[in-house]
Amino acid sequence: MKRLLIYTTTAVFLFLIYCFFLKPKAVPELKEKPMTLEKHSKEFNNSINKVVEQYILIKDALVIADTAAIKKSVIGFIEGIQNIDTTELKKDTSAVFETVMFALTDMQTNASSMLNQHEITEMRRDFSGLTEVMYPTFFNAIVYEGPTLYLQNCPMAFNDNEPANWISNTKEIINPYMGKNHPKYKAGMLNCGDIKDTIKSK
Repeated sequence: MKRLLIYTTTAVFLFLIYCFFLKPKAVPELKEKPMTLEKHSKEFNNSINKVVEQYILIKDALVIADTAAIKKSVIGFIEGIQNIDTTELKKDTSAVFETVMFALTDMQTNASSMLNQHEITEMRRDFSGLTEVMYPTFFNAIVYEGPTLYLQNCPMAFNDNEPANWISNTKEIINPYMGKNHPKYKAGMLNCGDIKDTIKSK
């Protein structure tokens, strides 16, 4: 009986030594944050950003109804579209590639129409059409990766009852359809509108 007690005590002692000193320590699992991978090349994204920059310049020129500045920015916008290298988009499905190509064609058509207009209201209508092609079709098809943009809306852009959208790089509402020199409201409706959506890198 005494010998059994000694064996038991010795076994417990050796087990404790193993647990506290000899047992391998568990290595804590490192949870690394996954890297953010861009879908497109830097060159492609830069070309998209240049198109967006020209669009914003058109929008700003519409605010002050400067037709010369509008047409200058429209030319820059069209050149920007023509400089987009769509080759890398061919790695996507044919449906994606074709959607982008159709969108670019429609964007250029709407922009080109602005160059042929002499009346600011007609320019604004073409700008509205251009915006409708860019969002959501174009931005969704290319999987936009540029700076955050905002889709904004004026509920009374034309004839006081026809709504129209535009894209802005700021949350502030500066309405390109009502503008600073509206024949009826002057600058009274410059800040008319609201944000409908946010366009950002996915």
